[in-house]
Amino acid sequence: MAWYSQTWTWFDGSWHEGNPGIVGPRSHVLWQASSVFDGGRYFDGVAPDIDLHAARVNRSASALGLKPTVEADFIVGKMFEGVKKFAPGTAIYVKPMYWGEADGPSTIMADPESTQFALCLFEAAMPQPTAGFSVTKGAFRRPSYETAPTDAKAGCLYPNNARVLKVAKAAGFDNALVLDMQGNVAETATSNIFLAKDGVVKTPVPNGTFLNGITRQRVIKLLRDSGIPVEECSLRYEDFEQADEIFMSGNYSKCMPVTRIDNRTLQPGPLFRRARELYMDYAHSKSKAA
Repeated sequence: MAWYSQTWTWFDGSWHEGNPGIVGPRSHVLWQASSVFDGGRYFDGVAPDIDLHAARVNRSASALGLKPTVEADFIVGKMFEGVKKFAPGTAIYVKPMYWGEADGPSTIMADPESTQFALCLFEAAMPQPTAGFSVTKGAFRRPSYETAPTDAKAGCLYPNNARVLKVAKAAGFDNALVLDMQGNVAETATSNIFLAKDGVVKTPVPNGTFLNGITRQRVIKLLRDSGIPVEECSLRYEDFEQADEIFMSGNYSKCMPVTRIDNRTLQPGPLFRRARELYMDYAHSKSKAA
């Protein structure tokens, strides 16, 4: 059996089922990591903020020195075309991608004129917030803008996240809170992070070390519009150790609770539940639908 779920990819003018071989050993991306991607979601017939995800992948491409070759509206339209290839009710991950195909100057740089685009859709169930996640302190730190392309959703950033997860899972945790170079909490290895304390929601202020997620921004706006105070500020690990609630936001799972930090057990609290409720209400009533 294939290691991947049902998948359809639009590339070079047509749809391909499965995992098509669209790069080779001379492709720049394969050895120099010149790739960017984004992640949207299609579920229950809606695709919340898919236009923002489509626009961001183009910004990421430019930040990495690649040349965006399609407009955001084209990506959105192709997504709605592609989801019809799946059974009704299938939850789908939406992954637009750019990569460098040919070597550019000094080989290290990709030739921007060789930029390739693909839109990959694959079946991915929506996680439910029943069990929650456990976290500990990450073993490795987030790079800064001066040391890595943190202004892009670039593939080259993710091996660092993977080694954070490897250490955390070996210690018996699902995830980890990753610090930046100044010792402030930046995010988890897979998502943005929030805490609640005394009725106030707090989240790390974007400082160039982590992606200011689209779902993160949406959750902040929804909470504030509902009258719940949200502060973007510098947060230390100790702030999370002492929090009343901790929850994550991210495209893959949307809004999920943290139920353990190190040896301390937490319960999914009212502010997490409000954040998830607000987001899901928004997703089903205000987002693009097929």
